Amino acid sequence: MNNDFKFTTLEYKRPDFAKMESFAEETREAIKNATSYEEVKQLMQKMDEVSNDFSTDCVIASIRHTLDTRDEFYEKEDEYINDTMPTIMPKMLALDEALMESPFRGEIEKEYGKQYFVQMELNKKTFCEENIPLMQQEAKLTNEYQKIMATAEIAFDGKTLNLYGVQKYFEHEDRKVRQAAVKAYSDFYHQHEERLEEIWQELITIRNQMGKNLGYDNFIPVGYMQQGRTDYGMEEVAAFRKQVEKEIVPLCEQLYEAQRKRLGVDKLMIYDEKRVFSDGNAVPAGDDDFMVEQARKMYHDISPETGEFIDFMIDHELMDLKNKPGKASTGYMTYLNRYKAPFVFSCFNQTIFDMQVLTHELGHAFAGYMAMRNQPISAYYSESTDIAEIHSMSMEQFAYPYAEQFFGEDAEKFRFAHLQEAITFVPFGVAVDEFQHICYANPSLTPKERTLEWKKLEEKYMPWRKYDADDFFDRGGFWYHKLHIFLYPFYYINYTLTTMGAMEFKKKNLENHEAAWEDYLKLCKCGGSMSYLETLRHANLSNPFEEGSVKKAISMAKETLLNSKYM
Repeated sequence: MNNDFKFTTLEYKRPDFAKMESFAEETREAIKNATSYEEVKQLMQKMDEVSNDFSTDCVIASIRHTLDTRDEFYEKEDEYINDTMPTIMPKMLALDEALMESPFRGEIEKEYGKQYFVQMELNKKTFCEENIPLMQQEAKLTNEYQKIMATAEIAFDGKTLNLYGVQKYFEHEDRKVRQAAVKAYSDFYHQHEERLEEIWQELITIRNQMGKNLGYDNFIPVGYMQQGRTDYGMEEVAAFRKQVEKEIVPLCEQLYEAQRKRLGVDKLMIYDEKRVFSDGNAVPAGDDDFMVEQARKMYHDISPETGEFIDFMIDHELMDLKNKPGKASTGYMTYLNRYKAPFVFSCFNQTIFDMQVLTHELGHAFAGYMAMRNQPISAYYSESTDIAEIHSMSMEQFAYPYAEQFFGEDAEKFRFAHLQEAITFVPFGVAVDEFQHICYANPSLTPKERTLEWKKLEEKYMPWRKYDADDFFDRGGFWYHKLHIFLYPFYYINYTLTTMGAMEFKKKNLENHEAAWEDYLKLCKCGGSMSYLETLRHANLSNPFEEGSVKKAISMAKETLLNSKYM
């Protein structure tokens, strides 16, 4: 592995799909003919090396495409990779099959654990050759959605802004400016409503057909398996949503009523929700580079592991955080396996969001960094998606003592606003999840009927929300902005499940920082080597599906917020 690299100067070479197919075929035969476990283990190690090289080439193209969606070269490379990837799946699955049927499977499990084969089983259950053209169509549609978002040009305040840029004005001191900013944001989605309706309709049809081709009534079971869920299902998630409705929605109503009084308005409108304080929200105490430098200092102070990690990220230029024209309207962490390197992508907008990027996305990255250095095989570098968000959201909580470095005298405002948002987000998150279940289970709904379903969910989970005569958002158009609905089906519930884990870590951290950090490191180091519930137990975290777990998890956050001087 070359340690002397910078992402910005990494050479890109197009992934060789034909070579990968040949390698899979040859290795499959070699595994079938192996006469010892040692022989199989060597083949597995070679598989890891080759697949790490291959995946890294794919990821470089994907990152560079999102860095500038107007760059035709990387747009075409990303499209080529998305188009071609499904075509090699049969050979890759046949290679997995050879390992699963190997007489040395017991020895593989003894050394690497049973989770190694769990993911293979899920891959097998969620793929059939009939779905290859559907996967290709799906990739084209999700790319189109992403490009519409990334190339947004919103004329506002004498400037041309993208979606991240206009959101800064949602916190403006002048209520009329906030109202106009939210209206401009809404108008962008309204202008694209027809095409977004078509894309969503096509995605529902395509994904449901994928499910039917695999023997299911619709896409929902496939979506759960694609998220790596093996020890819970739809019933548990529905029960969790009920807990949220019972425990968190009333708390949010209290928080927003207090905010209405702080702002001195008759009715709290959507354009008031981000203006948490009448005299202004916390804002970063410096520019983008200042924030990154403060993050370096913070991570050096938190622990030796995080200090080593942040130096690695900065020295190898593994973060692209500044907002630029043409940049995809998203934030993510991904893996460059060849270099055992995470990569973080986001768009700063000079609000408390920037601090969340430096903790949330870097929380993901730290977990990846630790797993890459503690797990014996790349299959375990990435944990299941429902665990992943605990890393990120908990790191946000561990950063609270350092808020003064980033916000100066506004630090306490940051802590209150951030904690309030962590809680008030949850009802929206479960609404996104329930909306997807409704759409896939009822494909005959018209676009306007689906949007009405969203409106009903808002009334159920966000009864405080008022749009002030914004016709598009008021009739249910707000859901169009949530890219996870289009790009990552059934992912979004993870943010709400893991909020419970993060709130637990908050409580543990206040009670005993050393013990909390030890559990957090255990969580990060184990990567994807265990199932969801096994990982929770390993890190001494509660099962969020058990009755009463939500009430217990948010107890300290609730007490902190309701007893704050801002209430």
